Amino acid sequence: MTDLQNLIALSLLPSWCWLHAAERLRAGDTAAATLDHLLARHWRDQPDKAANLQARAAAAIRRAHEHGIAAIPWSDARYPAALTTIVDPPAVLWVRGAIDALNAHAVAIVGSRAASPYALAVAGRLAADVAARGVVVISGLARGVDSAAHRGALTTGTTVAVLGSGVDVMYPPEHAPLAREIEKQGAIVSEFAPGTPPLQWCFPLRNRVISGLSRAVVVIEANEKSGSLITARCALEQGRDVLAVPGNVLSGRNRGAHALLRDGAKIVESADDILEELGVGQPAGRRTADSAAPCADPVLACFTPGEPSDLDALAERSGLSPSRLLPRLFELELEGSVARIGGGRFVRVDSSC
Repeated sequence: MTDLQNLIALSLLPSWCWLHAAERLRAGDTAAATLDHLLARHWRDQPDKAANLQARAAAAIRRAHEHGIAAIPWSDARYPAALTTIVDPPAVLWVRGAIDALNAHAVAIVGSRAASPYALAVAGRLAADVAARGVVVISGLARGVDSAAHRGALTTGTTVAVLGSGVDVMYPPEHAPLAREIEKQGAIVSEFAPGTPPLQWCFPLRNRVISGLSRAVVVIEANEKSGSLITARCALEQGRDVLAVPGNVLSGRNRGAHALLRDGAKIVESADDILEELGVGQPAGRRTADSAAPCADPVLACFTPGEPSDLDALAERSGLSPSRLLPRLFELELEGSVARIGGGRFVRVDSSC
């Protein structure tokens, strides 16, 4: 079996296996060995389990080919580096559209499905303004704030939708035209194999992917039981920044977001607040002191030229958290000083010092 098929088979195991699978893959085990280990440990009384998983994985590959869906395993150099920093990254991502959009500077904008006109307007405006500055807007294609954020971003730039179903199963169905527009300018992505229906348990899982792809999460109009708060909690656990837009204190619609603000989330009144948090705003073409003098760059100094390093190793050497280190690695990649290779690893290619 191919490595891709074995990784897909791993992704078809129950979600409580994914953290253990990620730990073994990071430790250097092959996908095949990891799958065999988990099956022997948890399904030793089901000898047909392996064959069933492999058959389903092969069927997913065929369906993806038929529908023009790309399968990006975590060992692929195109796999988003930001996702490799979370504890349980998807073994495989299924993508329609521009795969490169998954590795850009990104911010998530999420909020209420039953959003007020105020929240919809704010989501659209913020998304359009940050997208115009080259920041990709991530959201979940849900009704309300999510769809408003996608539409706003499409007017000026790029957006990525993360689904709680297969990328060929649209939910909600009325957003199919919006999804087609997103696919033209950005990407539709899911960790669930093609054909997966929008089951209730899928949506909390996809929230960690929304935050994992992003450098920060902006919450707009969330009540105390909003799914957006799950995304915010995932962001905090992943070391991402959490921001929130204040709203009407009389309606009760925004108590969840106001609770985030009380707990230290940064207040958002305009796109500039988001861009400042992301460190975006330097005029194009202007080089920082670090980029002008790469030999003095403390992150570059953590590399041995030609030898790959993963984020954990670089974080330990540099003293930076992965969430703070990753944006600098992206900048160095754009400068041509480092290159990204499979499994969330980076290699230094600039050997001028």
